[in-house]
Amino acid sequence: MAVQHQQHLQHDPDTGPVDVLPLVRLAGVTKRFGQVLANDGISLSIMPGRIKALLGENGAGKSTLMAMLAGRFQPDEGHIEVAGGRVRFDSSRQAIAAGIGMVYQHFMLVEDMSVAENVLLGQEGGFFLNPARMRAVVGELAGRFGLGIDPAARVGDLSMGERQRVEILKLLHRKSRVLIFDEPTAVLTPGETEALFDALRSMSAQGKAIVFISHKLEEVLSVADEIAVLRRGRVEGEFLASEVSSPADLARRMVGRDVLLDVRREAVEHGPVVLSVRDLSMRSVGGALLDNVGFDLRQGEILAVVGVGGNGQQPLVETLCGLTPPESGQVELLGESWSRFYAGNRWKGALAWIPEDRAGLATCRGLNLTDNLLLTTRQGFAHGQWLERGRATSTTGDIVREHNVQPGHVEAQAWQLSGGNLQKFVLGREMFREPRLLVAEQPTQGLDVAATEAVWQRLLDARKTAGVLLVTGDLSEALLLSDRILVMYRGRVMGLFPASDAVQVERIGALMAGLSG
Repeated sequence: MAVQHQQHLQHDPDTGPVDVLPLVRLAGVTKRFGQVLANDGISLSIMPGRIKALLGENGAGKSTLMAMLAGRFQPDEGHIEVAGGRVRFDSSRQAIAAGIGMVYQHFMLVEDMSVAENVLLGQEGGFFLNPARMRAVVGELAGRFGLGIDPAARVGDLSMGERQRVEILKLLHRKSRVLIFDEPTAVLTPGETEALFDALRSMSAQGKAIVFISHKLEEVLSVADEIAVLRRGRVEGEFLASEVSSPADLARRMVGRDVLLDVRREAVEHGPVVLSVRDLSMRSVGGALLDNVGFDLRQGEILAVVGVGGNGQQPLVETLCGLTPPESGQVELLGESWSRFYAGNRWKGALAWIPEDRAGLATCRGLNLTDNLLLTTRQGFAHGQWLERGRATSTTGDIVREHNVQPGHVEAQAWQLSGGNLQKFVLGREMFREPRLLVAEQPTQGLDVAATEAVWQRLLDARKTAGVLLVTGDLSEALLLSDRILVMYRGRVMGLFPASDAVQVERIGALMAGLSG
């Protein structure tokens, strides 16, 4: 039974089906950015007491649609209704006042304040409550929705999962009736993910409407009641999660063709060591960023670095990729010391980096794709003071076609691409450099299943000529691709073992949480 035939009906155990108004209805919503049509006449209903998953390929229009709901953009055509009345949001504050809140991947919290102070920050009467009363109010709210957390705890001491709960509590205290979650599990351990899903079910059971955006199809089937698929800015279909037989079935509905959700992992002979790290330590005012980190990486090997974000992965990557010199310990890249390696200026056949921050660090938003190609490959198109721009443009076109980068033309500026399409371009650019050492940082985060499958295969292919350091928060990705797994917690290596070691693999969640026993 499709959702569109029953979306206004819910079942009461005593009276049977009852008519229920949507909390939010989008009616023929269209949004354009220049010549790019992001949303094309979208109509959707978001119902109380339901978890609605929003799926789609990269560039399908999901983020733009939710940004309009959250008050960041306004529709060019169509309108939004809240509780049956038409509304126009000119700011996020207006959307929140109407009961719509969004939990972003990057939390907006004051680390030196307590949980209770963060929840009440900026709200009327918040600073006039005494601390005990503040903690009681937030503690009662957390208990009501199954968000276990200490209201007196300092936010800076919390795990990423606990910080996410604080963001949710902020919205709940503001009486949000619709909560939007955009890739909410990207920063969570497996245990924290399950706790989040329990909280979503609790909020839904108490009448909240939940919008859940994720590319992890198993998660969608685990937590969603309803699923809406967007394709090229339009609603391709709506259906109940119970109607979907498997993740492969869901992928087919989303992409429009069979997706194997698997890769060809052929054996590759391991070659020389391309990266050697010994006793690497880095410190900040707050303590250790890295604490005696050590490992080797060989050509033909993928070494996955896993852990919840903020546990040393970023300073490790920044050191390996030349942004920060080692404070203590040794780092050798392709047989050379860190200082000697970075004294050279090789654009090809050396190190390539796919940063996590694809829109801020990997690319320049205001430049077109040809100029973004030249950011890391300029030497390959330069002859003295002359630049072969025509050849660079031709190469950019080859990358766009080979990696199916949409909207598909080299003059598009980086900001006009979705996050997933921008990531595909960055990967193509860096692979063009034929690296012997490849650092891939969250390479499939935010990518749809088809693009993820393609990226996985390219990383496996890269092993033939390179060693690959894969930094990921996706355990399924790490287990599928890697030869060995390194688990980090608060800057320390908690474990380093073959991906085939079933006993150690079972302990990854505990190691990510800092439990070594």
